Amino acid sequence: MKTSMRTDYCGALRPADTGRTVSVCGWVQGRRDLGGLLFVDLRDRTGLVQCVFNAAGDAAVFRQAEALRNEYVVCVTGTLSHRDPETVNPQLPTGQVEVRAASVRVFAAAKTPPFEIEDETDVNEALRLKHRYLDLRRPALQRNLILRHKAAQVTRRFFDQEGFLEIETPLLTKSTPEGARDYLVPSRVHPGAFYALPQSPQQYKQLLMLAGCDRYVQLARCFRDEDLRADRQPDFTQIDMEMSFVDIDDIFDVNERYIVALFKELLGVDIPRPFLRLPYREAMRRFGSDKPDLRFGHELRDITDIVKGSSYKVFSGAAATGGVHLLNMNGYADKFPRRDIDGLTDWIKNYRVGGLAWIRLIGGERVTSFGKFMTEDEMAAILKRADAQDGDVLFIVGDAKEDRALQALGALRLECARRLNLIRRDDFKFLWVTEFPLFEYSEEEKRFTSSHHPFTAPMDEDLPLLDEGRLGEVRSKAYDMVLSGTELSSGSIRIFDSATQAKMFSLLGFSDEQIEARFGHLISAFQYGVPPHGGMAFGFDRIVMLMVGADSIRDVIAFPKVQTAAELMMESPASVDTKQLQDLHIKLDVREQKAEVKG
Repeated sequence: MKTSMRTDYCGALRPADTGRTVSVCGWVQGRRDLGGLLFVDLRDRTGLVQCVFNAAGDAAVFRQAEALRNEYVVCVTGTLSHRDPETVNPQLPTGQVEVRAASVRVFAAAKTPPFEIEDETDVNEALRLKHRYLDLRRPALQRNLILRHKAAQVTRRFFDQEGFLEIETPLLTKSTPEGARDYLVPSRVHPGAFYALPQSPQQYKQLLMLAGCDRYVQLARCFRDEDLRADRQPDFTQIDMEMSFVDIDDIFDVNERYIVALFKELLGVDIPRPFLRLPYREAMRRFGSDKPDLRFGHELRDITDIVKGSSYKVFSGAAATGGVHLLNMNGYADKFPRRDIDGLTDWIKNYRVGGLAWIRLIGGERVTSFGKFMTEDEMAAILKRADAQDGDVLFIVGDAKEDRALQALGALRLECARRLNLIRRDDFKFLWVTEFPLFEYSEEEKRFTSSHHPFTAPMDEDLPLLDEGRLGEVRSKAYDMVLSGTELSSGSIRIFDSATQAKMFSLLGFSDEQIEARFGHLISAFQYGVPPHGGMAFGFDRIVMLMVGADSIRDVIAFPKVQTAAELMMESPASVDTKQLQDLHIKLDVREQKAEVKG
């Protein structure tokens, strides 16, 4: 990758290159002045190389080098030589060589940065994001962006070899609110009308199947106006795909092989397949999560049947309509003294359960928060169900809504694993979670809504339940791929029968007018022959985040947004001038237009 200014990248130079005249370009990482010798570390995206300036050589060049400061942009030309044995740096890929400089060209001077350009930094994230162009100079973030680039190349190559067509779908589309909030874009030429930025290309990719494209893929930009978390952004990238004439096994096969190829090529990691498959209900009962982390054990146990007749009303009351479950942190009783258990009791209240019961078995003694309310037979049955041994600590949660108890205990399982350092970042555990509920009941809207989206097919054997009105029991042909406790992708087999799709809209409470307004184009298309089809979408940012071991997807996105959906560097969103609003036929009804965006 030579240019007229540079012969080599800094981090690419090796002992085999010694003797050559090289020109390297980059940013000054640091300098060490030893009197007659000046050592300058030069950095580019590939790494560092040491450049040596000798006062006994060209005095003018040495004076130029003395003026260099951190983050100056320069080109150094000289002979690549072996370092003296006592100066070899085995921690650096270029640690055996150095550039003995003959000339230096300064392209740009630089102010002192507001923080050091180095990986080990405790600088406030808001400051780093305000100066993201400096933050991105850090080697760790450079490596993340390089791996993200390579992941995109592997993705395109794999799906091309599998016969997929990469097809772009519109970014300006129609709002069909059912799920997260849309980002709306006003139209200048259609006063009062709005485009929506796509939450996903869902309807377009189904229409591409109707169009006979058969296999579609896209690295698609998507937008959702929802609250942010560590693994979410308002604008993000999906690996979006759809296939015709397939069922679940076909989709699982191609996407498992994609994951195996991706991790092998980029990380050198062999991912075994086929992946484990867990129905949603089993995942909830065993792990308290629909995205279970399999990197450690400690599965949940159901003790509802044991305590339903208990005189302890906390348990029996929960068992009457919901469930009571336990978590055994086998062998870790000594890691959870009473003060830590009290802290967990307060912590679990965030999950809206009544409290946390516990049993601690240590030194041949049994200490419990509820033992005086239970019979000895009930306590013995609980301990047997838990396979409890001396040295164990058991946590028990019950609630009138069983899923709430399971979710709370599942979260506690993860919290305990974090505190005990049971989780390895380089342990990649994949599985499929299947048979999600087709509907979920919205207390806010007082109706059933789609758990996935209204185009998801029900399980064939559950079709009669639709006619019987037993919507809460209907399972779907929806599935998620999960990696180490994080949802990587979500998808489903789609409804391709017009009558079933019409019934789905009706059960969701859409009127004929709403169906026509929101989905008329799709209903019309269904009249012209629909192949069986299905697909899924990977969160591309999440894949890269987990591959590099980052804590947040902000670390693998060049210019991310913060918790408030603000982008601190360009200070967006921002106000616009009155003329722009007039052109769009928009009148603001806000008390104050804030120009400054804060994180």
